[in-house]
Amino acid sequence: MTDLLLGQVLSFTADPFAEGPSAARIDEALVIEGGRIAAVGAADALRRQYPQARVTDYGRHLVSAGFIDAHVHYPQTAIIASWGKRLIDWLNTYTFPEEMRFADPAYAAEVTARYLDLTLANGTTSVCSYATIHPASVDALMAEARARGQRIWTGKTCMDRNAPDGLRDTAQSAYDDSAALLAKWHGVDRLSYVITPRFSPTSTAEQLEALGALWAAHPDCLMQTHLSEQLDEIEWVKGLYPQARDYLDTYEQFGLLGRGGLYGHAIHLEPREKDRLREVDASLIHCPTSNTFIGSGLFDMGGLKAAGHRVGLATDTGGGSSFSMLRTMAAAYEVGQLKGRALHPAELWWLATQGSARSLLADDRIGNIAPGMEADLVVIDLASTPAIAQASHRAGTIWEAVFPTIMMGDDRAVHAVWIGGARR
Repeated sequence: MTDLLLGQVLSFTADPFAEGPSAARIDEALVIEGGRIAAVGAADALRRQYPQARVTDYGRHLVSAGFIDAHVHYPQTAIIASWGKRLIDWLNTYTFPEEMRFADPAYAAEVTARYLDLTLANGTTSVCSYATIHPASVDALMAEARARGQRIWTGKTCMDRNAPDGLRDTAQSAYDDSAALLAKWHGVDRLSYVITPRFSPTSTAEQLEALGALWAAHPDCLMQTHLSEQLDEIEWVKGLYPQARDYLDTYEQFGLLGRGGLYGHAIHLEPREKDRLREVDASLIHCPTSNTFIGSGLFDMGGLKAAGHRVGLATDTGGGSSFSMLRTMAAAYEVGQLKGRALHPAELWWLATQGSARSLLADDRIGNIAPGMEADLVVIDLASTPAIAQASHRAGTIWEAVFPTIMMGDDRAVHAVWIGGARR
């Protein structure tokens, strides 16, 4: 079946942080064949070129690449928006007790289905998620995502210290479990395995070294962890790794720094850390609702992008307070204002789509609308509530129409979602 979708079709020809809003373009229609974008252009021309296509007319709705959430903890779905803790207290009070429940495969499957339903309702088509130390938690997300045809990244979270008994593995079991899960799932359909040390405080040097060796053996995998989220966390790391030059060095010395490395938060970076992250072309993942919710700090989007860093955007469920990438874009705008750099709507939308795809080294497949790209799409109603409608109707440009939805939109703005060329 060939599908012809009509609407305001948004795509990017370049990074708007470098090229400005002109990096975005609006077309009238796109064609889907075999799960991929076959053509983009004028509606009349595509109607003539594909006369047998099934036509779906979305009118003035915005048709975009689906949102991509580059850093989440799907096992924290049930504890999202829990009250008032700093990072270390959050882990001990909420996260670790909840993650212990994922030893039960049935519970892991239940939460997985709920999580993917919630993200789909918010227009998110791909996520990169931490699991728990339990292999069953990886199996649950991979199996459910495969059944839904989604492009997903996940990995077993590895911790061999500073965690409860039920959530600790060892350097050897972390390596063995991760290697087995990688062999089972990586590259199956649209699934990818991610090597996942939670962060330096919960891994010994021996475990980080083992996971660095695993990444060296499988350089086509991504590696995800946390970096410089809170100041008291950084002091904790200094005490645990007194010989390290800085927080980043606790990864670098064990082979856990490189292209394809995803470093969540990255708020309080030292000059050397910024230089090394840029030199290796690593990815920094901005988690604005989480950073403000648990009081971590303000990410320097303007400075880091101007310096040439690869940056993605994420909800950080459940430290983040929303499943919505629209809300996450709004929070990124607010953080940018506090840092003295107002992000343009084109920059915000790019971060939630192509920027996150670039951070996952997948921008050749997802995150944009162009011939050959996988047809993961979100259709956004730019007048989904009376408050948004009265603002967007006054708009003189597409970005003036989009911005109210970024700032005030929620799942009501998500009119339709397509995954792999099929409407969901």
